[in-house]
Amino acid sequence: MLTLVLVVVFAAFVFEFINGFHDTANSIATVVATKVLSPGQAVMLAALMNLIGALTGTAVAKTIASGLIDTDVVVVTSQVILCALGGGIIWNLITWWKGLPSSSSHALIGGLCGAALAAAHNDWDALIWSEAVGDWAKNKGLLWKVVLPMITSPLAGFLLGIGVMVVLWAIIAGMARAGGVLARLARPRWVNAFFGKAQMFSAAYMGYAHGHNDAQKTMGIIALTLFGAEATGALDEAPAWLAFLHPAGAGEQDIAMWIVLSCAVVMAAGTAFGGWKIIKTLGHKMVKLHPIDGFAAETSSATVLTIAAHFGMPVSTTHSISTAIMGVGFAKNPRALKLVVIERIVWAWILTIPAAGGIAYGMLRLFELLGWA
Repeated sequence: MLTLVLVVVFAAFVFEFINGFHDTANSIATVVATKVLSPGQAVMLAALMNLIGALTGTAVAKTIASGLIDTDVVVVTSQVILCALGGGIIWNLITWWKGLPSSSSHALIGGLCGAALAAAHNDWDALIWSEAVGDWAKNKGLLWKVVLPMITSPLAGFLLGIGVMVVLWAIIAGMARAGGVLARLARPRWVNAFFGKAQMFSAAYMGYAHGHNDAQKTMGIIALTLFGAEATGALDEAPAWLAFLHPAGAGEQDIAMWIVLSCAVVMAAGTAFGGWKIIKTLGHKMVKLHPIDGFAAETSSATVLTIAAHFGMPVSTTHSISTAIMGVGFAKNPRALKLVVIERIVWAWILTIPAAGGIAYGMLRLFELLGWA
């Protein structure tokens, strides 16, 4: 049993690594597309900021560990977690191969729900649908922590993208009307030069927000695995040098520091590996971007991610940056958006949770047939 726990922890790190190169493409696509940074420079910046972001909170990790699955209805065994990770990993690799910026967050959530449902023998009560406690930020369940953010975060990214662009244009137009030095600074050459520099900061902000939100999801999965293993006695056979595996506190919401540090480092390593297919889709195929556009999109998306992470909502980096880019493109010219590409992305969003969940469900059923679960 201890070996299985270690296999699950390793699989979680594999997912985190894949998340790094899959979703990092989303976070740095704009800064590469505007040619402010080379792909190599952008990846290194994102890796560093992912690392810093991952070390600055655990609210999302606690949601994954204890806010979605009812452990009174279904025992979350190591096999369940392994299948959940398998569903997320397989779907991530399929969409990466196709160059589709689907959500690693929702792939993981879908995998967890599918595996838990299979383990509960189709008892839907295994999933926490809605658990309100008065303070909406502390509510549990798929409605509050997944469905609501899945709808509102893309909308917020889109509207913020439009809003930031409108504000920036208003400032530039005001400078042009003022005349003199301000008017010269409002010329396209100076605007591009300024936002080329400013985009360095917005790209760093985006990398931080990505690490702050996305890295925590794997932290939650590992914490959930170790809590279940502790409850079933699987860790009793662990030798002294593996004592760190025992959960640090009394429940699922305790995220040990070694989990935080290791997930941060693994995501940063995955980031350094890169993911250029998705960069091409986001940065070049949806709409032509200039530095001011990239700045607006990154700032809008990172703000959505940071606010969501504060409230423990596992929001998709993919959704927020994609819709922020769409918002920027819409503000520039609604007809400039390439609807065929957007349609492919939207279909990937719609399919992610059921597809990853279906894969995880099938994997656990197969494990049961083989006598592994």
